[in-house]
Amino acid sequence: MTGDGRPSYDELAALVVAQAETITVLRAEVERLTARVGELERQLKTNSQNSSKPPSQDVYVKPAPKSLRRKTGRGPGKQPGTPGANLRFVADPDSVINHVPVACSGCGKGLRHRPDVGALRRQVHDLPEIRLVVTEHRLHQRRCGCGALTTAAAPAEATGPACYGPNLTALAAYLLTYQHLPIARACALLTEVTGMAVSTGWVSSVLGRIAPRLASFTDATQAAIAAAPVAHFDETGLRVLGKNRWLHSASTAWLTAYFLHEKRGRDAIDAFGILDGFAGVAVHDGWHPYRTYDLTHALCNAHHQRELQAAAEAHPERSWPEALSAVLDELNAAAHTARDLDLDRIPEEVLTSLTSRYDTYVQAGLRLHPRNHRGHPQGGRPSQSPARRLLDRLEKYRGDVLRFAFDLTVPFTNNQAERDIRMTKTQLKVSGGWRTEHGASTWLTVRSYVSTVGKNGLNVITALRDAITGNPWLPTSPATT
Repeated sequence: MTGDGRPSYDELAALVVAQAETITVLRAEVERLTARVGELERQLKTNSQNSSKPPSQDVYVKPAPKSLRRKTGRGPGKQPGTPGANLRFVADPDSVINHVPVACSGCGKGLRHRPDVGALRRQVHDLPEIRLVVTEHRLHQRRCGCGALTTAAAPAEATGPACYGPNLTALAAYLLTYQHLPIARACALLTEVTGMAVSTGWVSSVLGRIAPRLASFTDATQAAIAAAPVAHFDETGLRVLGKNRWLHSASTAWLTAYFLHEKRGRDAIDAFGILDGFAGVAVHDGWHPYRTYDLTHALCNAHHQRELQAAAEAHPERSWPEALSAVLDELNAAAHTARDLDLDRIPEEVLTSLTSRYDTYVQAGLRLHPRNHRGHPQGGRPSQSPARRLLDRLEKYRGDVLRFAFDLTVPFTNNQAERDIRMTKTQLKVSGGWRTEHGASTWLTVRSYVSTVGKNGLNVITALRDAITGNPWLPTSPATT
């Protein structure tokens, strides 16, 4: 301090340094808060159409329905050449009722003795009156000369002195696992249909008695998926005993397998056992534990399309997201066209042109979204923007993203796995969760069987009845898709 009370040069210099340091700290804080606000705004704009969030989590504003599918040129409704379903005349009806006119509709004269000149046919397809049929099995006993008493063996369906048969049991299992009815409503339906009161206790026990008979089916299905050239993998959370458990799925167009585990990562996938020794193409959403397996991977492009849409909404002034989305659509259309023409691959000139555009748009995006090299304020690696993370993935895993274009046996998306998982989420909405691990596992075992026989065009109730009587349907050869 000088004699006149003014600060000295050294004091002013120290004050300037201190203020500069404060400005630097505040500037960094402003940048951090600005980035945080931007991230929160991005999260508020995130919905089921531009991210992997399910529609049930669109809590603030439900977005207007908007499909990521592009125009195909096809009209609405049934497409030419596809099989239809309609009633047809049968050559040998179960019964014939003749209706003969008794008076002329013109003059009113009687027609009793007039000749018959033809008949119009009307066939009514309907169910007979449904009622329970009770079959009594008498197990005769014979005593041998040696004194031993031998009783005849009961058939598989006669499990007790009075019990429900395999057809009714199969229908109950079908209602629970295919139609996703709550137990009480399934009881009500069965009571209305059969005219006999059915208890909730019996209905709730049905799946627990069927699941142990499907052990051979489960083993055969997992083996067939492991031998398939292409298989889909996904995972989702389920509520069991009020806690979160992880459902892992593996599937093809013809097979479905489920596995419940308390973990989501590598331990659970190893316990599932399908990826060990799997030599085909594993289609998934890019979750890291799948990468720890030495496999041929294919990434789901439905996820990429949603992320590209989110990037286009966040950066409307930049064209690369829409351009990348369009080129992926064009590659998918080219793959479909090649399959329709029975080609082994997309023509080279078409493939080269489209993949070159893909590379150009990815590089353009990377230049517009440079990598952040600043360390995280709380330590650790620098965080990258969602757009940069997406572009890094599209560049690093280019071969997996475009696998569908180079190998026409590989689909564009992982929708097969998501469709197979979706019905378990439907059940979760119906029941709210499972009260026991055993209940969840038995439901998933039967649902796997129901899904697989349905994919193979078999009657689900008949297949369930066969499983109940000890003869479940089994896949006979590895899936081809």
